[in-house]
Amino acid sequence: MKGIILAGGSGTRLNPLTTVTSKQLLPIYDKPMIYYPMAVLMEAGIREILIISTPEDTPKFMKLFGDGSHIGLSLDYKIQPKPEGLAQAFIIGENFIGNDNICMILGDNIFYDPNMKEKLIRATNLIMGATLFAYKVDDPRRFGVIEFDKNNHALSIEEKPLHPKSNYCVTGLYFYDNNVVKYAKELKPSKRNELEITDLNNIYLNNNTLQVEVLTEEAKWLDAGTVDSLLETALFIRDKELAIHKKIGCLEEIAYRNGWIDSCKLEESIHSMGNNNYKQYVKKLLK
Repeated sequence: MKGIILAGGSGTRLNPLTTVTSKQLLPIYDKPMIYYPMAVLMEAGIREILIISTPEDTPKFMKLFGDGSHIGLSLDYKIQPKPEGLAQAFIIGENFIGNDNICMILGDNIFYDPNMKEKLIRATNLIMGATLFAYKVDDPRRFGVIEFDKNNHALSIEEKPLHPKSNYCVTGLYFYDNNVVKYAKELKPSKRNELEITDLNNIYLNNNTLQVEVLTEEAKWLDAGTVDSLLETALFIRDKELAIHKKIGCLEEIAYRNGWIDSCKLEESIHSMGNNNYKQYVKKLLK
């Protein structure tokens, strides 16, 4: 399975912070925002990843990550000229996807769940169909909403409904089989002139090939798209790291523990980190 991080958009809700840089490069505590979705893909065992962003911001991501070899990855980059819907990512990434299944995560979505890895492994083992991740929210009208039957099977998915049928929303983490490219090409633009991810998900739902992983109460899902949620997310990450004595979203640690890089490669990365707490944390891995 391959991965896509969709890190486009103009981030207008975060202006003036995003006037000269990508939203996904803003700091969440001590790391760029994009580190956290990248970490999710890495925890899922995904090593071939495509980053899709704007013409202006793509060179910045290339400068940040390069080819990804320092963290055991193979990275590619594509440009989304205009934000014309999340589902457009699969058309842009068609050649990258090839004959593989694909996981897409949005570049501003941050997940914390002590049991996340086992959920991710289940999703990556998918052969046919799609797997979505659902999270209970207080105001579901702002999201795509999943309605469940009494056996927790998905009955419907509605985009930003006025009268939500549940409090469970679709998060920005999606696993699909290889049919997703074909389905994305068949979509018609919505009233917003976008290829909607909800329309794509409903194809799998109508084909009875959709599964939903529900995040538990001990999990946290944060969409850092506003100034308040950006601050809330940074404080959550700081407090959680202090509580568990472990960094969240440390890419070097994940790569090292996965066996994707050895101690020599890790030491090379450490030398380029300057002098900061992040470096001190990574250095401890060698001990």
